Amino acid sequence: MEQISRSNTISKSLYRINCTLGHRLTVYATISIRNGITLRIYELTSQFPREEIYGLTSQIRRASASIPTNIAEGCGRDSSAEFARFLQIAMGSTSETEYLTLLAHDLKYFNDDQYVELIDTIVSLKKMLTALLRNIRTEN
Repeated sequence: MEQISRSNTISKSLYRINCTLGHRLTVYATISIRNGITLRIYELTSQFPREEIYGLTSQIRRASASIPTNIAEGCGRDSSAEFARFLQIAMGSTSETEYLTLLAHDLKYFNDDQYVELIDTIVSLKKMLTALLRNIRTEN
């Protein structure tokens, strides 16, 4: 878990999302955690077998990077409904990342400690996204 904390420190300097819809702090925390896990996935997948470079390595990296990208893009939209739509897309990418993490573990590319670390962070992120979505939908 310490490595994710360091990644979150890095992400705080990289992402300063100014969400005009009034959800800046929650979005900032969510992106910080997500960026941390994206960086961690990049680090761990660099050890995957070379034959996976265009397969699982590429897919899990794209899925994990898609999460903060969609959150940030949703922040730049004009309405809460559009923001919620992009948060839902980010949730789908989170689920995709979760499955690909399980697959990588089953293929023995992630050890048990790495798997638990990633899954714990993914579950926390899904809870944050769910709460943010619920908050946005009840405002409308």
